[in-house]
Amino acid sequence: MPVAFLTAEQRSRYGCYIGEPSPEQLALYFHLDDRDRTLLELRRHAHTRLGFALQLCTVRFLGTFLADPTDVPQSVLLTLAAQLNIADVAVLARYREGQMRHDHVHEIMREYGYHDFSSQPHHFHFVRWLYTRAWWSEERLTVLFDLAMAQLVERRVLLPSVSVLERFVSSVREHASRRLWQRLFQIPTPRQAALLETLLVVPDGERQTPLDRLRRGPTRVSSLALVVALRRVDAIRLFEAEHLDLSFVPKGRVKALARYATTAQVHTLRQLAQEHRIAALLAFAHTFLATVHDDALDLFDALMRTAFSQATREGQQERLRTLRDLDTAAQVLASACQIILDEAHDTMTLREQIYAQISAEQLQAAVGTVGALTRPAEDTYAQELLGRYVMMRRFLPSLLRTLDFDATPSGVPTLSAIHFLQRIEGRPRASMQAAPRDVIPRAWQRYVLPRSSSEGQGRRETHVDRPAYTVCVVERLHEALRRHDVFVDPSEHWGDARAKLLQSEQWEGIRAQICHTLGREMAAPQALTQLGEQLEEAYQRVATRLPTNTALHIEQQNGEDVLGLERLERLEEPESLRILRESVGRRLPLVDLPEVILEVAHHTGFLSQFTHISDSHAYVDDLPLSLCAVLLAEACNIGLTPVIHPEIPALMRDRLSWVRHHFLRAETITRANACLVQAQRDIPLAQIWGGGYVASVDGLRFVVPVRSVNTGPNPRYFGQGRGVTYLNYTSDQFTGLGGLVIPGTIRDSVYVLEALLEQESGLVPLEIMSDSGSYSDLMFGLFWCLGYQFSPRLAELREARFWRMDQTADYGPLNGLARHRINTNLITTNWDDILRAAGLSVFF
Repeated sequence: MPVAFLTAEQRSRYGCYIGEPSPEQLALYFHLDDRDRTLLELRRHAHTRLGFALQLCTVRFLGTFLADPTDVPQSVLLTLAAQLNIADVAVLARYREGQMRHDHVHEIMREYGYHDFSSQPHHFHFVRWLYTRAWWSEERLTVLFDLAMAQLVERRVLLPSVSVLERFVSSVREHASRRLWQRLFQIPTPRQAALLETLLVVPDGERQTPLDRLRRGPTRVSSLALVVALRRVDAIRLFEAEHLDLSFVPKGRVKALARYATTAQVHTLRQLAQEHRIAALLAFAHTFLATVHDDALDLFDALMRTAFSQATREGQQERLRTLRDLDTAAQVLASACQIILDEAHDTMTLREQIYAQISAEQLQAAVGTVGALTRPAEDTYAQELLGRYVMMRRFLPSLLRTLDFDATPSGVPTLSAIHFLQRIEGRPRASMQAAPRDVIPRAWQRYVLPRSSSEGQGRRETHVDRPAYTVCVVERLHEALRRHDVFVDPSEHWGDARAKLLQSEQWEGIRAQICHTLGREMAAPQALTQLGEQLEEAYQRVATRLPTNTALHIEQQNGEDVLGLERLERLEEPESLRILRESVGRRLPLVDLPEVILEVAHHTGFLSQFTHISDSHAYVDDLPLSLCAVLLAEACNIGLTPVIHPEIPALMRDRLSWVRHHFLRAETITRANACLVQAQRDIPLAQIWGGGYVASVDGLRFVVPVRSVNTGPNPRYFGQGRGVTYLNYTSDQFTGLGGLVIPGTIRDSVYVLEALLEQESGLVPLEIMSDSGSYSDLMFGLFWCLGYQFSPRLAELREARFWRMDQTADYGPLNGLARHRINTNLITTNWDDILRAAGLSVFF
């Protein structure tokens, strides 16, 4: 566990004034109340009154006393002097030189209840609080340090020196980690522990350890890849860790330990102490079952989406090929119908009149053609999907044998059909008459339940076609999984959506706290009333300004009002801007990119966030130089060869390879980025650009040249290839707040909120702007529930829907636009679940 984790800048900010306090801080911490004035009246001299007041307000604000009590910002000095009617602040020189200031420290501590860091029982209570925080959360050491400072100030415990508190936080965190390892080490039996140790042993005749094979996920979408993914599920179950009780250990800490085992190299895990090693392997085996479940079901989802897409395309192409025959048959039938509809013809000789123009053979052929080529309105290309039966049979036996499905009440029919397929698997002559039929939709009935005549009888009976029933059930399973009506446990992506919501007594106990934190009403009527007032005010404001808004107009399209917005014309750059750009460019020095990284590291200290993967401090010379070289190689995608210099020890291949494997991880990059964001935030120019409360999000598309199950096709961006989308957040201070990689074909909107909640930059943006790709009506409600404002910039407003709550409200010229009514009864009925989902996103 690293002991020195603070940067030089963070150390310099500890326990002292950083700039001038804000007016709000001056009013909160530097106002002298009646009790303060009573104590100050006992001082006879102006310098003692002013000095005493300075020390009193300083300890309130900073949580500690200054070595030089007069080393305060000018605004603090003037604020207190004005309250004490002291015109000449130069009298403080006498207070700084005297010894009375030391007596004042003890008097303030006695009168206002301040305590030393080591005094009991306050030190014990603080240790217990810090240990509980470190045990239940996986917060970074710097975050834990800041929380400890705030807790000490709140408890009126004087801050110790920065090195003392830094070592103390690190030691408590290390003690919590060691306790976690010990408790996890005691869970498995000796046989199970020995079984876990085999994860790090290369079997005879092989080149990889079982851990390396398990960590390698699927890279292509195919039936064979799904079968291999299902074998991973069986392989992880062999370690018998899924049924072990880890409920008394914080889930966040277990997941963090499992992530470490997932990313660390095998030889690094072998070198760990036995307790730490067994704990990491147990956490991996216990939590990785959810990962392999997700990988297998992700493959199943990709296979089914591809199969349905191909079936749809084949059906559409077949319909285009047969369109000429269908038109010819339709014309024949239209001619016959025209004779029937013609009132001039005698109904008694109608058939003869039709046959006189159209032969019976032509009419019969036309009827057959129309019957064969037309499709019911509910048809979903089931016939073409039946052609994928052989493909499904390649993975279906493994899928039914390996995965244990469960369902919500709405998914019970599908689950019953799955259980039936599991019972008859491997029995080619099994009877299908007992197959559950509630799962069969109307579009599939003509294929699954074809009618056939019984021998020797005139009645007709139905039988179940096994291939059609199988394909139908697999399709319904796919749809139910996507709706979470059917789920697999454990799983992060395909698990029970209700499991993460607080239930019954737990929810009632925390409901008020969640509503208070989110700023939401506990009752739906009050919340809807507030929203209705905001919506009414917005409509009336727009309607009032509409006559003077030349860029906005209402048009008619298909008999309905649509909103039209004038396109923004391009603004030509003025000559002064060009001159300014060239002038600034000439003043910028020509430097190499490595020099820029080293200089930024010197000013911000972000390299200190790159810690060793084993959480032990790495004592090597010129580590920052090696880190900068590796960062440059990774960022430019050039590999290590261009940055290797054999004559420089810090830039040798062995050193750079060691640094890349042990220091560059997702969590260290996130922490380093947070350090850079904070450094940019402190620049005065960045504060002029914005306060960090507004951010924009956009998706960057990248073609992925290698096979990966997480890529997707998108001809607009990837052509014939496959790719991913990098969802990137940028603040109004021009800093990157984080990002998220998602498959290239999925709409960005469902991931916008996820990336926002997981960003750890230190800024808290409240308004999020996006383009049309990240827009959906649902996002407005989700953002509002969590206290954010969603402000998309839509490229086309003609298809946007405008909603109203009050059907009788008069919005003047906007009445034709606001034609969609919000179902407030649906919101009221599900208000409790809405709050639970929002609370889950914030607290868990």
